[in-house]
Amino acid sequence: MNQVNQEEVKLFRGRGSEVLARKIALAYEKTMGRSSSLRFNDGEISYRYNESIRGHNVFLIQSTPPPADNIMELLLMIDAAKRASARYVTAVVPYFGYARQDRKDQPRVSIAAKLMANIISAAGANRLMTMDLHAGQIQGFFDIPVDHLDSASVFVEHIDNLSLPDKVFAAPDVGATARVRKYAKHFMADMVVCDKYRERANHIASMQIIGEVKGKHVILVDDLVDTGKTLCQAAEVILRKGAKSVRAICTHPVLSDNAYDRIQQSELEELITTDTIPLDANYKEHCKKIRILSVAPLFAHAIDNIRTNGSISSLFELD
Repeated sequence: MNQVNQEEVKLFRGRGSEVLARKIALAYEKTMGRSSSLRFNDGEISYRYNESIRGHNVFLIQSTPPPADNIMELLLMIDAAKRASARYVTAVVPYFGYARQDRKDQPRVSIAAKLMANIISAAGANRLMTMDLHAGQIQGFFDIPVDHLDSASVFVEHIDNLSLPDKVFAAPDVGATARVRKYAKHFMADMVVCDKYRERANHIASMQIIGEVKGKHVILVDDLVDTGKTLCQAAEVILRKGAKSVRAICTHPVLSDNAYDRIQQSELEELITTDTIPLDANYKEHCKKIRILSVAPLFAHAIDNIRTNGSISSLFELD
């Protein structure tokens, strides 16, 4: 009888991350595992592994942006893996959906990020790997280990290649200051904060710039871009304050509403983002200002370090 290799890694993908999953497998130099995701006429999803995973370490790659089918498919992937006797199940969720609902900031609302953590754990995941959570404290919502990857190492090389003098890093809101301060410290640059007031979600009533941007090349830093209204308005205000140029780096390209057209028509020089969420296949026709950097090599290294019990933080710590 053949002995099962307890250290063998198998990678599987969901429909929400098919392209990124293939890139991760290529960077990891591993063939993607065989599986199938079926949909019944009523919309119900069924997930199946088409090869044995008994005793193996399985990594299930699936971002969870809308629609909710992406979350449901991830849960089915986890459940099927446990029932197929996988030894260790890691949910690789490059973009963790519902993370913006991380606290009860008004009466009678749910804390969706905590709910997502509960159901992923309940489905049977042994570990979660994700990137740039909207709020770092979401890690505490899980009772399983969480590997929280940082995209900074992906963006730093691109920023270096821009060779911009007089750089200033800008936080599009107060909540992003810790993230932006890390970049400012690494490049020994100043930072500014865009203080915005919202009347409701995705609607900004006013914005003020705290700090000096005159004569500077400004780089806005955020974890995600949704409608693009905040970034576009911030770019306009910053240029009115005398900045030479404004560009933005955002990890997760949600890009809802008319975001593509809005960014194309904005004052932004470019939007630098990653492939944690698949973009519209024809996005270049709508917006030529978007530049995509792949996070696949970083995830591949992290998967290998989990297999070998290596350090995860060493992959993205900035000097």
